Amino acid sequence: MSLLLIAKNRNMGPWEQALLKEESDLDIEIWPDIQEPEKVQFAAAWGQPAHSLKQLPNLKAVSSLGAGVDHILNDKTLPEGLKICRIVDPHLTDDMKKYTQAAVLNYRLSSYKYYEQKLEAKWKRLPRKRIDDFIIGVMGLGKIGQPVAKNLAQLGYHVKGWANSKKDIKGVTVFSGNGELNSFLDGTELIICLLPLTPETRGVLNLELFKKLKHPGFVINVGRGEHLVEEDLIYALDKQWLSGAQLDVFSEEPLPGNHPFWNRKNIVISPHVSAETSPSSVAAQIIENYKRTISGLPLINEVDKQKRY
Repeated sequence: MSLLLIAKNRNMGPWEQALLKEESDLDIEIWPDIQEPEKVQFAAAWGQPAHSLKQLPNLKAVSSLGAGVDHILNDKTLPEGLKICRIVDPHLTDDMKKYTQAAVLNYRLSSYKYYEQKLEAKWKRLPRKRIDDFIIGVMGLGKIGQPVAKNLAQLGYHVKGWANSKKDIKGVTVFSGNGELNSFLDGTELIICLLPLTPETRGVLNLELFKKLKHPGFVINVGRGEHLVEEDLIYALDKQWLSGAQLDVFSEEPLPGNHPFWNRKNIVISPHVSAETSPSSVAAQIIENYKRTISGLPLINEVDKQKRY
């Protein structure tokens, strides 16, 4: 039996090395050079090409190589009955805490505006936001969102959280469900999106949401690109309902060179680097689920296909 590593535009060598370091006798295949497809029972994937998993007759389970699984679930050619699991990596969570903390600080201190002024040789002092001058709203309180919200609250920020179900997080005022979304948005100035991508959350960062923020608001999207309605963001910026946005995820990655976001000074772009999975930190987790698959045992961090997380 073998374990398959499959990802487009990624060097899977470090992943193979990390797995073999953990367990040297593993039989590993790397897409697209699969020597014995009938032996593959478990795959670890990121953005696999359509039909690629369907060609493995004995595949039983697939793990995402990151926290998100929408790239797997969006593949309409997935074999029936395939189990899906995801990575829960403490390093990922720590990365995201630091990225969002830095993004909020840059917003509070107008750091990016000062960088723009430097390029124009402009000396102009801008208003500084104190830590208790505004409310942060964290959308999505899962394995990563909850620590992010808690971390910001511990730093002294006023933090609200919004999730599908009620949560109890010290220092965070939590709202749940569509019925409490307006209350969550009321008075909130800065939004951080960490939602899973589901049919219900697709396009959630839209004009109606931007209208309900305290103006001018600010958006940080580190969830999925499909959470954002791009045209609505541009319109909200033009209407000055938003002062800016920091985006790390996009519907199309890499972001095309002719995309209008590149020409917007008030949109900060990073190339999906807010949190990156380290092969060495999750190799044991992948191997454990590989063994569980072979033995017919329940998977760790298995995904509910209906909920999509």
